[in-house]
Order: sequence, then C-alpha cells, then structure tokens
Amino acid sequence: MGSPVSSLPRVELIRRRFVLGLAGCACASGVWAQGASGSLAFPSKALRIVVPFGAGGVADLTVRTVSKRLAETLGQAVVVDNRPGAGGVVAADLVAKADPDGHTLLLMSNGTAVSAGLMKQLPYDPLRDFKSVGLLATFDIALVVPVDSRFATLGQLLQWARENPGRLNIGSINIGSTQHLTAEWFKLVAGIQAQVVPFNGTPAVLTALRGGQIDVGVEILGPVLPQLRGKALRALAVTSERRAPALPDVPTAQEQGLKGLLASSWNGLAVPARTPVAVIERLNREVVSALQTPAVRQQLLDMNLEPQPGTPAQAHEWLQQEIRAWGQVIERAGIPKQ
Repeated sequence: MGSPVSSLPRVELIRRRFVLGLAGCACASGVWAQGASGSLAFPSKALRIVVPFGAGGVADLTVRTVSKRLAETLGQAVVVDNRPGAGGVVAADLVAKADPDGHTLLLMSNGTAVSAGLMKQLPYDPLRDFKSVGLLATFDIALVVPVDSRFATLGQLLQWARENPGRLNIGSINIGSTQHLTAEWFKLVAGIQAQVVPFNGTPAVLTALRGGQIDVGVEILGPVLPQLRGKALRALAVTSERRAPALPDVPTAQEQGLKGLLASSWNGLAVPARTPVAVIERLNREVVSALQTPAVRQQLLDMNLEPQPGTPAQAHEWLQQEIRAWGQVIERAGIPKQ
C-alpha cells in the first residue's frame, strides 16, 4: 500500500551531501585575528560545550570523545557542561545569550529541530540565533522486540498489526523525543493503528519489552546493542538509509517495504549567532580534523556513531531540513504543541 507520508522529506538523504574530507571544509588562511605576539587571539580561555542531556548518554559520549582532541589542537581546556531537561530549551537559551566569542558552544541534536515544531514558543530561534559549526555524527534507530517475541520479522509484525487494529503497543522514550516521533512516523508510513507508549528512559522501555507491556520498542541502536548481542532482544529493522554496520544482517525499513520511513539521530555544534566568521571557521577546521583523526573516528564507530565532517553551511542546511521534516511528522501525527 502507498505511504501516507510519501511526501515527507527524506532527511537521511542529506547525508549524501556531506563529503568526507577537508576539501569542502578548507578555511581561508590569514583571516585570523592576532594578538600583539602574533599568536591567534582565539581561543584565549577554556571552551565550554553545553550539552542538553545528562552524562553518559550518546550525545555526552560523542562530545567527550571529540572534545579531548579539540583541547589538544586548540591548546585550551574544553569543558563539557551537562544541562539536561526542558527538551533542551534551557541549554540552548543559555548559549544563545552567551558572549559570541566562540568560547561557549551548544551541542545541537534532533531535539533542537523537534523543539521548533513541538513548542508553542521558544525563547530563541534555532536558525536565527545560532551559527552552525558543523555536524559531529549520525546514529541509527532500530525497531526491537524481545528475543522470544511472536514477531520474527517486521513483515509479521505489520501483518498482525493490520489484522488487529489498535492492539499493537509501541514503546519509546518521552513524548517529543526522536524515538517517540520515529514511532509515530512508523505508524503513518505503515498505515497501521497502534498505541505509542512513552517511558521516561531507555531502561524503562527495555523493562516493558521484557515484561510484555509493549510489543516493540523504537530506540537509538547504541544503547540496546548489548541486549541485541546478548540475545535478549532482536532487531527487526533500522530506519536509516543503509544497514547499520553493527547489524549487517538486519534489513532497513525501506528494504522491507516502508519506503517513507527514513530517520536517524544526529548531533552537531553551534555558537551564538554574532560569533565572528573567522572564529567559526577555526572551530570547524578543528572539529573536522578531530573527526578525521583515526583514533577519534574509531572510538565513534565503536559506539555505532558515524562521523560527519562537513562545513558550517552544510550543517545549517541539515538543521533546516530536520526542522521541516520533523515539523511535518508532528503535524501529520496530530501531536499537540507543548
């Protein structure tokens, strides 16, 4: 059957525009502001990266992996400041109001794009009040079931859901999260009637799966890989454009007929809008260099994170596309603004 949201932008396809390499990220030399000694005036003190998530999560681990390398190449300490809560609004507002000197950065993510469509009013504009430095990484989302589930394949789950409308329970983390919206998108693309049940975190979703309270979970792949490798869970599909390197035998949702379902999670860095262009270019150059450092790249890949070096302009275009895509999902799913 045709996809009810076939007109939705395929966000994941933007990935093709990102060129791995420094060619598209070359920064003009000679434009750096210099002090009396001839050394670069930036950075002149420690950098702070404000992360709208708690310590230990995928976003936090990504930043900490990259920041170690940034501290080496920039010659200044890089402090990770975790500010979870309020859908990332508190963290973003803090950075939007920070001095635009490049020393305070925001970790942007799917949540940044989602909040633009989900919140009735924000104290900032995610496109106007920030300048993108660059993407850091993208990571896969998976549909998972208990290993003893009645559903061995996505096709079996869809057939049962269509024969039993309204009885399928899909678990995700909190309302408005990428996982929650991907679950809603899955329902729309599949044309099924099902309940999306939100939980307060990944552990609660896993507990509900094991206890039979939900039939399938929608979760970022990294946190559930240990359960998949330990044979406690089984992955039915990933929602990215390509199969996940960590699960080469698990087909994508597209391969299994859900042509409109393309979703992945991501994170990147941004600074206040009035930050000088030369500073943004310096930061971008060092971020790209860090992502291409073999040790950093391997650490990210080991966490099922795909490094995405690119230009500030590419990162800005990515954010624009994400805001449009998730805004349409929110509207089509009838999710009320908060």
